[in-house]
Amino acid sequence: MKSVNEAVEEEVRVQAGNLLLDGNLAIPREATGVVLFAHGSGSSRHSPRNRAVAAAFRQAGLGTLLFDLLSAEEEAMDAQTTLLRFDIALLATRLVHALDWIVKRADARNLRVGLFGASTGAAAALVAAARRPSIVRAVVSRGGRPDLARGALESVQAPTLLIVGENDEEVLKLNRQAQEAMRCLNKLEIVPGATHLFEERGALEKVAQLAADWFVQKLEEKK
Repeated sequence: MKSVNEAVEEEVRVQAGNLLLDGNLAIPREATGVVLFAHGSGSSRHSPRNRAVAAAFRQAGLGTLLFDLLSAEEEAMDAQTTLLRFDIALLATRLVHALDWIVKRADARNLRVGLFGASTGAAAALVAAARRPSIVRAVVSRGGRPDLARGALESVQAPTLLIVGENDEEVLKLNRQAQEAMRCLNKLEIVPGATHLFEERGALEKVAQLAADWFVQKLEEKK
């Protein structure tokens, strides 16, 4: 992966219907693309794991947008009920709004766009990719639940990388089943010795490397 100067993060507000969702946008000089993050169950844009991966993406010359899929009020509700984090239709709609928002920005409108989803956020990313095939050029799922996007899997056109920990057995099974339903170019990468959150030594770094390489390659390809 090529090295570039670290981009300065800008606090932004993403218009999503009647809501403004807080986010952090960073685009390196001479960026080759921009990746939007869809975090998983009970997480946020402040997730240390997603922030570590985002930093690796920027070192690879990719811009990053981490933003909260839920408003502060919805986060509080979800903390009590855990229902919204599994509302894939809602999360995907928020992600679609973010896609429409990013391509209108002067500093990003000429960049090709990728989606990086974790856990339930990966399902939202796949649904959003199916709904915006002209925008989304690549998808990466980290420990994702693509089974929750089953109705949209056949419609995803963007090349998709599924990354799963070797010891995350149930999720690995679900990802293999999802591959059978997908018609786009797709690949399953299994990280040796890793569990669902990739907390083992070197596991998250491996995820970041695999994902960055996928985005750099696929975002540079012509459709």
